[in-house]
Amino acid sequence: MTQTAIAAENLTYAYGKLLAVDDISFDVAEGEILGFLGPNGAGKSTTVKMLTGQLRPQWGYARLLGIDVASQPKKVQAQIGVCFEINNLYETMSGIENLVLFAKLFGVKDFDAPALIKRVGLDGRGEDKVERYSKGMKQRLMVARAFVNQPKILFLDEPTEGLDPTSAQAIRTLILEEQARGATVFLTTHDMYEADRLCRRVAFIDQGKIVALDTPRELKQQYGQRIIRAEVVAADGSLQTREIVLDRQETPGEIAALFEGERVVTLHTEEATLEDIFIQITGRGLVS
Repeated sequence: MTQTAIAAENLTYAYGKLLAVDDISFDVAEGEILGFLGPNGAGKSTTVKMLTGQLRPQWGYARLLGIDVASQPKKVQAQIGVCFEINNLYETMSGIENLVLFAKLFGVKDFDAPALIKRVGLDGRGEDKVERYSKGMKQRLMVARAFVNQPKILFLDEPTEGLDPTSAQAIRTLILEEQARGATVFLTTHDMYEADRLCRRVAFIDQGKIVALDTPRELKQQYGQRIIRAEVVAADGSLQTREIVLDRQETPGEIAALFEGERVVTLHTEEATLEDIFIQITGRGLVS
């Protein structure tokens, strides 16, 4: 039977008069990757801080692995790994020295730093000072640092933000490897492609409230439309676009009419993206 790794109930937090997180409840199963999506200022970071023991909820509670985070933060923090978007590495130390330091802080014995360096694609650069690393290399090292204690729950904040496609794909592969090991992943990201590929479920948070939580597939079926987009040759020789909405009673006839009356050059289907759905639900985009 699948157990609950993260349980949040009525979480609430305000900065003065600004209600950052407004009475939200959700849970995450062991081994699940949950995408937590929303624009800047939506309440994502405040939620993560409450889940990881950095902020005490003003109302409600959070339990990780059955442990109350507010009352036993150190016990929770020993079981989790955290990778924030902001670089907080020790730049004058080497990559290996950064990892060894964190292993000591976690009390990890027989820690094999070179093996972890190799796993995140930094083999041969582990002895270099971090100040010589590129942005992608630093991001890989921060992800590696989150793996030091073999955490049961990973909190990853924009782990591929601003990275080249190769580095981003390498980190996605690492996330899936951690899930295969049994880790639960709480992923905040603006990358809808990433969320769609990695996450079993996604939660949309806007103005401190969770406005939708389901699988990407169910959200697309509930809120999105599938369309056929055709490129046709017009009478003057220019290329024009035609769109036909799928899954309607009229669809077969419209497709037949398209091919009978137009010179079709290209044809492909499209479905709504998670960002399309977020805009439909909230009226604004994820990056703002």
